[in-house]
Amino acid sequence: MTYDAIVIGAGQAGPGIASTFAAAGERVALVERDRLGGTCLNYGCRPTKTWRASAHAAHVARRAHEFGVVAGEVLVDYAATKARKDRIIGGMQHGVDDYMTGLDGLDLYYAEARFLPSAGSTHRVRVGDDVLESERVYLNVGARPVVPPIPGLADVPHFTNEGLLALERLPSHLLVMGGSYIGLEFGQMFRRFGAAVTVIDRSPKLVPREDDDVADEVANVLRAEGVELVLGASVDAAEPSPEGVVLRLTDSSGTERALEGSHVLVAVGRRPNTDTLGLDEARVETDERGFIPVNGHFETNVPGIWAVGDVNGRGAFTHTSYQDHQILIDNWRGGDRSVDGRVMAYAMFIDPPLGRVGMGEADARASGRNVLAATIPMANVSRAQLDSEPHGLMKAFVDADTREILGALVFGESGDEIIQIFGAFMATGAPYEVLRDALPIHPTVAEFIPTLLGSLAPLE
Repeated sequence: MTYDAIVIGAGQAGPGIASTFAAAGERVALVERDRLGGTCLNYGCRPTKTWRASAHAAHVARRAHEFGVVAGEVLVDYAATKARKDRIIGGMQHGVDDYMTGLDGLDLYYAEARFLPSAGSTHRVRVGDDVLESERVYLNVGARPVVPPIPGLADVPHFTNEGLLALERLPSHLLVMGGSYIGLEFGQMFRRFGAAVTVIDRSPKLVPREDDDVADEVANVLRAEGVELVLGASVDAAEPSPEGVVLRLTDSSGTERALEGSHVLVAVGRRPNTDTLGLDEARVETDERGFIPVNGHFETNVPGIWAVGDVNGRGAFTHTSYQDHQILIDNWRGGDRSVDGRVMAYAMFIDPPLGRVGMGEADARASGRNVLAATIPMANVSRAQLDSEPHGLMKAFVDADTREILGALVFGESGDEIIQIFGAFMATGAPYEVLRDALPIHPTVAEFIPTLLGSLAPLE
């Protein structure tokens, strides 16, 4: 079968690329080995945020007395929260399926794809029993959870994020391996649902990529909700127990310890899904971690093959993958947008959320620039006080010479939304004074952006 384009992977970039080509009259093959929508729709962002909303409702209800409201004992119907999640996500899944299957010029293949040796400029891909050919191939195959080879882990009830989302009963005690985004989001949700939760990480601090003061504040929030944190410890082995599982740990001092729980969530990282594609046959290069190097237009080292989304190492988020597709389509239409120079923005959806864009403090110090910095505790933000959400902090970093904002962080109420003000402003390249002097609305969290930028001082 010969196509104008073959798109392998239907995450956040693939469907948009394939549907755009099909709408332009091209004949397109879209190959997906699991479900349309990729990790975000099926196993990541959207189902977890649906559950997060239920967990947040329970948390606010338990704190009702802080607002003068008498709510009584608050219990979570775990089965009902799962049914709500499955209903909402199921509707979204059906919507994507119906749209893509109804497109003229688009053939959907549900199978694993693997490259065959090329014939000149024509790339050949085996999909199940079919061989597809095209001079243009786009890779959007995403990433999957890493499960480390810990002795005994395969013999105890353990899950990645994918399996935990399908769990029918609430764990009595969830042991979370990994103190970063996925582990902390699930850990806080399940604690609010009523499970005991212990988070284990080999780093001496949570979310190692964040500044120390930010990591400390995140730890304070989680500990206040009853999440146990075991930091600076590695998991050496797992074994069955009457409750479910025992994890054998060793801390940085060499002290051994055993933790018992009912279930284990493995959230120690993700790896690109490039190892099953037969990239060697197509002569596509990968780095030592399996990512596919690309230029600013997502071209690989092989003409006619592009890589977008998690696999290109230019960002491992739904929003970066979706923007990859927008940039690629702009290039296809004759534009010259590039991923080079993209200012990275992301959020960790614990509650309150943590949003960050650009440099953190460690990055700013390492940059060699003349840096101005400012920090404001969220406890000083009037809106946070009014809403009884005083946890967290705001930070900003500015180049004293160019007056550009280098980065910002908002950990606190609406942090995932507020940080995008900084991100959009940074894209303009305007001096920070423009944002500092803009008129904010009172009472909002965003009104403290001028206050933050008005309190900059040299980074010591």
